[in-house]
Amino acid sequence: MPEIWDEYASSFPVRSNVVYLNHAGVSPLCQPAADAMKQFADEACEYGSFFYERWLAAYEGVRAAAARLIGSTAAEIALVKNTSEGISTVANGMAWQPGDRIVAFQEEFPSNWLPWKNLESRGVRVTWLSATATPDEIDQAAQGARLLAISYVQYLSGYRANLEAVGEICERRNVFFFVDAIQGLGVFPLDVKRARIQALAADGHKWLMGPEGCGILSVGAAAQAQIAPTEIGWMSVANYNNFDAHDLTPRSDASRYECGTLNTIGCYGLRAALEFVNGIGVARIGQAVQALADRVHDELTRRGFEMCGSRTPETGAGIVSFRKPGEEPRYTVRNLKAHGFMAAPRQAWVRVSPHFYIPPSDIERLLEALGTR
Repeated sequence: MPEIWDEYASSFPVRSNVVYLNHAGVSPLCQPAADAMKQFADEACEYGSFFYERWLAAYEGVRAAAARLIGSTAAEIALVKNTSEGISTVANGMAWQPGDRIVAFQEEFPSNWLPWKNLESRGVRVTWLSATATPDEIDQAAQGARLLAISYVQYLSGYRANLEAVGEICERRNVFFFVDAIQGLGVFPLDVKRARIQALAADGHKWLMGPEGCGILSVGAAAQAQIAPTEIGWMSVANYNNFDAHDLTPRSDASRYECGTLNTIGCYGLRAALEFVNGIGVARIGQAVQALADRVHDELTRRGFEMCGSRTPETGAGIVSFRKPGEEPRYTVRNLKAHGFMAAPRQAWVRVSPHFYIPPSDIERLLEALGTR
């Protein structure tokens, strides 16, 4: 059986042009996603909406494939523009009261920090923890809280949370459990039922290898009553197909959070990307990703590079951030780009995030380019 990076090499033409190590930023499209979007563009150009039923099938296909990936149901999946929209829908859709309290984490990307901070203007208090807080610290903070919001994987350090452990705490403390999954979805297993996650958001343009501007919001069936739609449009109401009806009754499932016309070309691409990931298997993808990132982390640590955070088999993910001694990170990124490597500068660190299709030989070339030989 061929190695995973060889087996799927043809699905990633980017390999012929650059060693792409920025999947935590914006991923190249996998070939199935690109092909699906080209198909839609050609059909829309040549036929307009003549094949509209295929558009509807694409929307349902995204919901079905996403539900399969996270252990949910299609009725619990809403199609959103991005992770930020999904998070804001949850943050602004709950009926907050002055004195309510949220548990959130200091190191989060702004998408999973600002919406919670913004609720302070409505009298909501936020208890800020470190992303590496112990279960006992999270348990103590969760007592009396109404919601806890955490990222599956931290965008800078790459720290991967134990969602099942956090979910157990939230269920026991009767705390609404929200997860920003964008940096882990498609790489590491995630089951919303097992982890007791009540709402989850993720975009398609990172580890799912799909397009920008198209993502998912998962809201459990029981949780939908707690999150009111924050935008009301023709697609969010039960009688959306009756243009003469002026009834505000929301749709009976998570599609109530879809305000209007969807990103159809994005849905074509995201459905293909999700089906591609499901077909390979997340467990197999994650094993390859973690091995690549472990190699980068371990070798740079051995060579005296400064590393952002610590890494264990349980907490490591596909993100490794570092600083080369005596070199400004932006210069390191520019130098890597000049040698055909795509990395990213993040908060005075160099961040690399290899995906499963990157051969280990490219990681060895990266280490050489960084001067570790």
